[in-house]
Amino acid sequence: MEQLINDFSPGLFIIQTILFLGLIFLMVKFAWKPILDAVNEREDGIKDALESAEEARKEMQNLTADNERILKEARAERDAMMKDAREIKEKMLVEAKDEAKAAATKIMEQAQVAIQSEKQAAMASIRSQVAELSVGIAEKFVRKELANDTEQSQLIAQLLEEVTIR
Repeated sequence: MEQLINDFSPGLFIIQTILFLGLIFLMVKFAWKPILDAVNEREDGIKDALESAEEARKEMQNLTADNERILKEARAERDAMMKDAREIKEKMLVEAKDEAKAAATKIMEQAQVAIQSEKQAAMASIRSQVAELSVGIAEKFVRKELANDTEQSQLIAQLLEEVTIR
């Protein structure tokens, strides 16, 4: 350290101080403002980027909320459509059952009408046969000569027991 003090030259010190001050003056005059402008510009860019990021985050939250709302609406609409489809299905089943019952009832009525008409046709046929039989019996009765009325009564009673109509 002693050697620094011994080698100290006041003239050199003054020149170096003047050069240093000149350099600072030149830096302040020509370089300091562009450096500060660049730093301020960068700071403004960072602020803008942060604000844009914040706006993007808010917009993302809004979009997420909208998506959730739309999803809820879609689910509610799907549920309503499913409910309507079930109701339509049940209605169609009830209508099909009613139509089937009506068709079965109609077929039963037609069958009963057909049975009734067949029954009447059978009764008419039986009556016709009974009439033919009666005529045949009367014919045989007339052909056969009976000795007395008691034999005639017995024959008529016997023939009536053989032929009964219900």
